[in-house]
Amino acid sequence: MPGPGESDQPSSTLLTGGAVVTVNDHGTVHDPGWVLVNGSTIADVGAGEPPNAARRSAETVIDTSGSVVMPGMVNGHTHLFQTLFRGLADDKSLLDWLKDCIWPAAGEIDAEAAHAAATLGLIENLRSGASTVIDHQYVHADPDIDDAICQAAADLGIRFELARGWADRNYHPPLTESADTVLERIEPLRQAWHGSCDGRITVGLAPLIPWGCSDEAMVATTTAARSWGGHIHTHCAETEIEVEMNLKERGLRHVPWLDSLGVLGPDVQLAHSVWLDETEIQLIAERGASVVHCPVSNMYLASGIAPIRALLDHGVNVALATDGAGSNNRQDMFEACKTTALLQKVGRHDATAIQPEEVLAMACRGGAQLLDRADDLGAVQPSWRADLVVVDLTSPFVAPVHRVPSALVYCATPRDVIHVLVDGRFIIRDRKLTTGNEEAAVAAATAAARKVLGRAGMPTRLLND
Repeated sequence: MPGPGESDQPSSTLLTGGAVVTVNDHGTVHDPGWVLVNGSTIADVGAGEPPNAARRSAETVIDTSGSVVMPGMVNGHTHLFQTLFRGLADDKSLLDWLKDCIWPAAGEIDAEAAHAAATLGLIENLRSGASTVIDHQYVHADPDIDDAICQAAADLGIRFELARGWADRNYHPPLTESADTVLERIEPLRQAWHGSCDGRITVGLAPLIPWGCSDEAMVATTTAARSWGGHIHTHCAETEIEVEMNLKERGLRHVPWLDSLGVLGPDVQLAHSVWLDETEIQLIAERGASVVHCPVSNMYLASGIAPIRALLDHGVNVALATDGAGSNNRQDMFEACKTTALLQKVGRHDATAIQPEEVLAMACRGGAQLLDRADDLGAVQPSWRADLVVVDLTSPFVAPVHRVPSALVYCATPRDVIHVLVDGRFIIRDRKLTTGNEEAAVAAATAAARKVLGRAGMPTRLLND
């Protein structure tokens, strides 16, 4: 059943005493500042001391001295099932990584294992400052997997989009489905979860990869997703060899191929987009599609450096992501932020290539736009949703702080996250998870990994075995 709703929302919370990085259109930073949360939304925000009226109206007052309040980040592309596989496939290229690790093990995941993987992966995301996660979920050996993952998100109270993945050809047979099967299975999932939990959970469709998807299935699933306002999420131009495969078969690079089918548009989320040429960048901008940048994964698999500076300069919406724990191996959005900045600098041989404020905008506002929430999510401003993160800036790893946005991008890590609010509700409070049992989640995921890998004929010695 769906999880927490409006009934357990706090009436009012005042966060005061620390800095506030708003990530609004002007990049305003209040230092010090305050944020008043009323129910699920931000009632007001300002600099200095809060007015007496704000203090009087607050049911709870949180002292954020030495800390910063920022918008919750959006992890725009991951694969939560891979929480069970972190560290198993180091030092491989993408296609070898798939064949040697992901394919054999993923086909053995059942709903129980998927729930355990998702629960632990979502806790990791929350602890890493992500209040929203988009899960490209393409493992369906058990038809109850998608429901199990959505239930994990509902129970934790995180904002979540299930990008229901599929491939109908050229892929590992246990992970392959026809378009008819995908459309049949998506309908009850959509009815159960799309817009559930006060709108925190949504469902879209996610063609896996160009070489795994037929033209006909791409058109059919895109049409279906658009019929209910769902998004289309896909891997795009992740590696050079995949682009060459599409050129050989179809005579088109990935982005023109998507456009030729009528797929490319504002509701499309293009994960990776490393190997784009100038024409493709212009086409993405013209069609209003978004790019989801996964810098750590791109480095881990040696896929290349995505042209993020060029995409931003063309007005493309860019969001940030970790990718799955099988190719990262963490779900750490602070790491993604820092790596985004560093990779663009070294790739362009330009230390000024990208600024911390731009990185935070991608992590927050760019991610919100993936969900069509550009007008109420991803910034700290009145009437917007109260998805907030409070980060300690007094640790030896961060202090002294000369510029708060720089400290967030280059210094902060998950150990510095004190509070996480989603729709005004504390999911992490005083560094403790309020909506689940973290120790039990670790144990369940460890047991699930042992079972799944054993069934796959890939037994591995886990810590303390």
